[in-house]
Amino acid sequence: MQNRDVHTGERPGRTVSGAESTAEPGTGPARTAVTRPAKRRRVRRIVDRGGLRAVVTALSPATTYLAVRAVGVAVLGLMAAGRDISLVTALGSWDASWLLNIAHYGYDDVPTVLVDALGRHTPDTAYAFFPGYPATVAAVGLLTGGDLLAAALLVTAVAGLSAAFGLVRLTELVPGGSRRAGLLLVALFAAAPMGVVLSMAYTEALFCAFAVWALVGVLRRQWLLAGLCSAAAGLVRPTGSALALAVGLAALVAVVDRRDGPRPWVAVLLAASGLLGYLGYVGWRTGTPTGWFDIQRTGWGSQFDAGASLVRFVGRALSTGHEIYDLAVLVTLFGSLVLLVVAVRMRLPWPLLVYTAAVLITVWCSDGQVHSRVRLLMPAFPLLIPVALGLARRRTTTAVAVVVAAALASAWFGGYALTIWRYAI
Repeated sequence: MQNRDVHTGERPGRTVSGAESTAEPGTGPARTAVTRPAKRRRVRRIVDRGGLRAVVTALSPATTYLAVRAVGVAVLGLMAAGRDISLVTALGSWDASWLLNIAHYGYDDVPTVLVDALGRHTPDTAYAFFPGYPATVAAVGLLTGGDLLAAALLVTAVAGLSAAFGLVRLTELVPGGSRRAGLLLVALFAAAPMGVVLSMAYTEALFCAFAVWALVGVLRRQWLLAGLCSAAAGLVRPTGSALALAVGLAALVAVVDRRDGPRPWVAVLLAASGLLGYLGYVGWRTGTPTGWFDIQRTGWGSQFDAGASLVRFVGRALSTGHEIYDLAVLVTLFGSLVLLVVAVRMRLPWPLLVYTAAVLITVWCSDGQVHSRVRLLMPAFPLLIPVALGLARRRTTTAVAVVVAAALASAWFGGYALTIWRYAI
């Protein structure tokens, strides 16, 4: 019996050995000798044509993201051990304490030992924190046996992975984009100066996951996806206002241009629903429409000041500053401005520019804890797209060197922020 896929080595007139001549078709050593190479070749074809290679390719956003974050967590662990701080304690510090206690007790029963920036605890203090992340942690806590820190870190990890896949898709959709550039964007995002919060019980990973998929929905004109993700993001962080603006404007432009039928209206109606819903609830609870803003102003010293506090900080840092953290804040803020200009000159899709500019305005023009602004820039991830596109055109060794350097710098700075720096991040 011949198999066209197998080369038997037979030639016309060749003498057949006794073992081969006596073997019946489909049995004995002859079949074994013929089919084993065929099976090996078939397995190789499956692997080469889409098996293992396809799996590796499909998972590359996740492996890239996890590799960079693993470096950050490892360095944080070493620096924390050197100061007799447990890694778990570091990952659950600062705002994480508020978020975990809200997830456990709810807003009204948060322990009074938790206080605002002025050392006070009022019945409304906890409402400064949006409910999306604590609610998600509380739900996942049912799967972790009530261990809310484990649940929070799990939520953060899954959200970060979701963001990684979204970043690759987003980069493929921009002019000149590619999967290679998308993977570089994932690495740069994970290695951002305050990338450590992507491994903490913080809201940034969850917000960025919703934000990136909302922007993917806008560029693909998938208005339900864009609207739902924007609404969800508005329940996670006040930065949802920037996303709602970008999604809402893009949907309105589609309505005016009479594109996609009634679907853009879905995004228009959903985009700001989460944000406005929570602000409305806090306003109703406090008895004033500006309830949430009042809590931020009186308890956390945070309000819109047109950048006055930032100007004062820059002046102090340049004239008398001696902290490494001060330098990092300056470099990050000025770097964000430069990257925004580059993004505009590269003509990134305008919804991305609107979203990014709005995020930067909220960071630049708000009073409050200046040193938190490095972290607050994490949602401005489109700023890294021009860098990723540029690196994608360079040699692989150059791109890898830049990513490794960024990952190590981010790892050290994250460790410094959580183990040496004395104030909240």
